[in-house]
Amino acid sequence: MFLALNSAGLLTFPLTSFIITPMAIASATKNNKRSGGATQSKRPARTYGAALKYLFSQTDYEQMVRVRYNSDTFSLDRMRRLLRHLGDPQKKLQTVHIAGTKGKGSTAIMLAEMLKACGHRVGLYTSPHIVDVRERIMINGDKITQAALCRLICKTELCIEKMEDDKPTFFEIFTAMAFAHFVAEDVDIAVVETGLGGRLDSTNVLKPKVCGLTSISLDHTSQLGDNVAKIAGEKAGIFKEDIPAISVQQPLEAERVLKRIAKKTKTPLQFTGKDIDFSLRVESSRTGGCMTRICLTTPSSQFEHLPVPLAGEHQAMNCGLALALLDQLKAQGVEIDDELAKRGLANVYIPGRMEMINEDPRILVDGAHNAASIKALMRALGQHVPYDSLVLIFGCAADKDLTGMMKQLASGADKVIFTQAKGSPRAAKPKDLAAIYDEVSGRQAQIADNLTDAMRIGINAVSREDLVCVTGSFYLVGEAKEMLRKIKKK
Repeated sequence: MFLALNSAGLLTFPLTSFIITPMAIASATKNNKRSGGATQSKRPARTYGAALKYLFSQTDYEQMVRVRYNSDTFSLDRMRRLLRHLGDPQKKLQTVHIAGTKGKGSTAIMLAEMLKACGHRVGLYTSPHIVDVRERIMINGDKITQAALCRLICKTELCIEKMEDDKPTFFEIFTAMAFAHFVAEDVDIAVVETGLGGRLDSTNVLKPKVCGLTSISLDHTSQLGDNVAKIAGEKAGIFKEDIPAISVQQPLEAERVLKRIAKKTKTPLQFTGKDIDFSLRVESSRTGGCMTRICLTTPSSQFEHLPVPLAGEHQAMNCGLALALLDQLKAQGVEIDDELAKRGLANVYIPGRMEMINEDPRILVDGAHNAASIKALMRALGQHVPYDSLVLIFGCAADKDLTGMMKQLASGADKVIFTQAKGSPRAAKPKDLAAIYDEVSGRQAQIADNLTDAMRIGINAVSREDLVCVTGSFYLVGEAKEMLRKIKKK
């Protein structure tokens, strides 16, 4: 679809876009009241709109600029109390638990798709969502229904009322609901991604069959620590005695910490590319373009020259980890057919990761949200997406490694437009990002108060062979996707 420019040379599309926020839910609920919908007081929510309003009214650390990271704020005891009220669903599940700085979601989705192809009923819990909050809870690729989520919120609200002195947070509630839903729907296995860190994360009440660790780098430094070693210590908090853990290759300082904690917790720990035979290669052809292939060999599995379904060498590392986790499940008696798993892997599609959402002009979105993932994105774009000029529309949270991210942007972008996601109190101010970018690169960038204006500027600056890339946060990616969906619908 071609996005037209008006006589003033500006992009013509609606000035409004949609992303689920507490403010948006409150507005929707006001309309619901006018039409006779149930309101929320001390009684359980009766409609989907009212249920979401209640859910988003709970303490949400994802939306806070400053959060104290300690065992009071992130309380596993509080999480366990909530789960007890729900019948301890986490104790009735077979799970895979995945932590890491970047690549958790991709690894989880690839593993879930392979398990599904092998005939298993698979629950998948990831965060954050891109457009619809229901994306966080999925079974065999399908989002939880509105009716099911509404029922879960109502049921959980009754439990929360019993916890008068120490109310659970938004993420704790959602995690508990995911576990309860997976049990109610009788999944065979659930693949669960951590939210923040690992040690104090709400998901860390699980006793999984195997743990996975994706690449560890600087992110959420105000909570998890200002160096890779400290962050690795938080991620390794998911290690448990006699439960195997598999990690991708890590920076040396992270590897040392993981090995030390694994020894302390009596966790069998292996690294792909070291303890597990793993290799990757990038190949290119005129017809197929650029592709990454991997090989992974264990005593019970042999995957040779397997195409990685997602672009970028970083996704090859995630794919190798997903295969290694699959192999570990096979070793523990989970029925796995390697050929079926390959077919499932080939079907993997992940929205918001190197996703082309428009062809004319070309607009790509990617949820890269720290310096390491921006670096990987710049490399992957160069390998997989030919273009004459790259225009980056960028917005991120204020608590990120802003200097590191700006350095990576400068290495690949021809033009940068800084903006911020709608309704995100954690978003960095565009003018602050532009100042840091100028300081580290000596180059000027443009500023837009919102994504709508940023898209106008970006699309007005490109020709047919150029590329517009929206990145920096999943919130910004979600807003861009919803904006384009509305335009195409019209």
